[in-house]
Amino acid sequence: MSRIDFEGKVAVITGAGSGFGREFARLGAELGMSLVLADVQADALQAVSDELNARGTRVLARVVDVADATEVDAWAAATFAEFGEVHLLFNNAGVGTAGLIWENSLADWQWTLGVNLWGVIHGMRAFVPRMLESARASSDYRAHIVNTASMAGLVNPPVSGVYNVSKHAVVSLSETLYHDLGLVTDQVHCSVLCPFYVPTGISQSQRNRPVGVSNAGPSTRSQRVAQAITDKAVSSGKLSAVDVAHMTFKAIREGAFYIASHPQALEGVRQRADDIVALRNPTDPLAAKPGLRESLVEALRG
Repeated sequence: MSRIDFEGKVAVITGAGSGFGREFARLGAELGMSLVLADVQADALQAVSDELNARGTRVLARVVDVADATEVDAWAAATFAEFGEVHLLFNNAGVGTAGLIWENSLADWQWTLGVNLWGVIHGMRAFVPRMLESARASSDYRAHIVNTASMAGLVNPPVSGVYNVSKHAVVSLSETLYHDLGLVTDQVHCSVLCPFYVPTGISQSQRNRPVGVSNAGPSTRSQRVAQAITDKAVSSGKLSAVDVAHMTFKAIREGAFYIASHPQALEGVRQRADDIVALRNPTDPLAAKPGLRESLVEALRG
């Protein structure tokens, strides 16, 4: 039986203008939920809002930079003023950076951690205490939080260090949140979503990079090489954002914590865990992809 009866409930979604966020919103609307949507890209957010409004869904949409605590706090206050309760929280907004880790600028770190990690932190701080208040006020209240991490939060592929760091932190935050929630309530649960390569707009997230955290100079060779690899991998993914949305709602129904879009990729997680337990040096994460390491070495040393 579902832990949450979605019909008539309220879902909050960041990064709702594209990718997973848009599909979470569409599926939530199909299930009869009211939606609170945020994105930094105004036109994409408006398009999703218009689409769902036209289907009769109650939508509250706002342009929000999740890296900004003040904006997230104000958005949360507006949400509870409008709806009173929130039942699903998707801390989903994310951006991607790549390249050799020492070549990433301070702006790369600030932007990526600001959205990928601080965005989740701000969402958790702004919404979770209010969700717990709702749980204390009613024994019938049920809620669930989904934090979007990545398979890069469980393994450490090369030339994507800043992204890896941000997503590992989200996995750690989410696991701790799971344990902490279990100490105080049985009514609010959480999951961490760890997708592999799925065709979304994340590989082109530079389109929404704020001027204040932009790079003054051109991309390095490693950044250009890594971007090309990511573009190809993301665009060739066979699983869609729609598939991942259905997978995620299924996990919410079942109370599952870990959500992995590509179970076959978990072999790399097992190998990493085995290396740690055995105190071995890290296994090459590219070993299962013949030719990729060689092409990377040639591109970076050539």
